Amino acid sequence: MWRALLVFSLAGKAVAVVLWSFSSFHWGAAACFFLPDLPILYQVFVPSSQILCRVFTRFDTPRQEVWLTIDDGPHEEDTPQILELLDRHGARATFFLIGERAERHPGLVSEILRRNHEVGHHTQTHPVASFWCASPSRVGRELDDALRVFERGGASPRWFRAPVGIKSLFLRSALRARGLACVGWSVRSLDTVSRDPDRVASRVMRSVRPGSIVLMHEGRSLDSGVRVKALGRVLDGLAERKMACVVPRPEQLR
Repeated sequence: MWRALLVFSLAGKAVAVVLWSFSSFHWGAAACFFLPDLPILYQVFVPSSQILCRVFTRFDTPRQEVWLTIDDGPHEEDTPQILELLDRHGARATFFLIGERAERHPGLVSEILRRNHEVGHHTQTHPVASFWCASPSRVGRELDDALRVFERGGASPRWFRAPVGIKSLFLRSALRARGLACVGWSVRSLDTVSRDPDRVASRVMRSVRPGSIVLMHEGRSLDSGVRVKALGRVLDGLAERKMACVVPRPEQLR
């Protein structure tokens, strides 16, 4: 399907070149040149879009449970505190780790696994600005370099999350070749743009439902007043509703 979108975009540009030769059709030429790109841009930059790559955004469950996912670690200060929080609440989580950070803190990767949590793949360098236009070889390096790091730490990720949910044209085939599946989210906490942990928790608790995939973060991308604290508030809120944090089975994902 994405190839059809690409052909449509190129055809529009060809029509634009023809129209541009007629001085009275410059606006039409501009429309033909740019408008066919919009469906491609939507598929690349909208995290829940499905054409470039199948993205799981929820899971089926008859119980009161959610999937808590934590991006951008490991972090030398936050990860140990988060692990303690999860232990106190009897909660499981998936940590979507960045390869180069995992390489600096291999002990934290091992500790995540030791405490019965899961390691997910969040690229090697987290290239937010350039992942959308990465070549096939660049996409492969982002995947393979991190996989080698994770394997040295004893982790074999089965889930991948793109940086900020931005996808590449070549992501689907690259993931399939490595046995990875792409996971998005259904509840975005916006913890990276907030300075109030209570507001982060309120946002999550307003949206969360059984089967939700909750997106949280750790590390220096968060305000110091939000780091760890917001996650603690979310865990408290889930406990009040008697909602468990679990890692779903692959067949549950939708």
